[in-house]
Amino acid sequence: MNTTTTLALPAAAAPRSIADATSEPRWVKGLLIGVALGFLTLFLFVPLAIVFFEALKKGVGVYLAAISDADAWSAIKLTLIAAGIAVPLNIAFGLAAAWCIAKFDFRGKNVLLTLIDLPFSVSPVISGLIYVLVFGLQGWFGEWLRDHDLKVIFAVPGIVLATVFVTFPFVARELIPLMQAQGTEQEEA
Repeated sequence: MNTTTTLALPAAAAPRSIADATSEPRWVKGLLIGVALGFLTLFLFVPLAIVFFEALKKGVGVYLAAISDADAWSAIKLTLIAAGIAVPLNIAFGLAAAWCIAKFDFRGKNVLLTLIDLPFSVSPVISGLIYVLVFGLQGWFGEWLRDHDLKVIFAVPGIVLATVFVTFPFVARELIPLMQAQGTEQEEA
């Protein structure tokens, strides 16, 4: 006796709309957008408005006189020099680190990731102290730097080193997920 059993499958339920599964009520969206705009206003726009208000409080002429002072131009020049050196260094090192992490498997990959994140976890005061301990007059390289008449601490090289240290993770952390998502299939083809 040959019996065949047929299974009756229920009719496919009507697919739920993706919007139904992921959308929130209108008031929740409005509340979240309002909170985000409130934080943006409180922490970005209000301080920026206060800076401009205080800078221009005594008039545009006083502001222009202050900004045309030799010390102000020296500070602007130092900022542009530090940024002009730090940005290309961060791009080069960040791109190299992101490429290594995203494209290769090697021993020490987690150590490299940890070192990239180090500036996020170390206070700028502590990193400044480390630079003083390493490059200061009594530091590890202090005698050698003094013998060769090189200044690092409280000079442009120290400012550039500190800027590169603090800003290095941003380039690498932006590129790593992009390179990992790209994969290696196109390179291997």
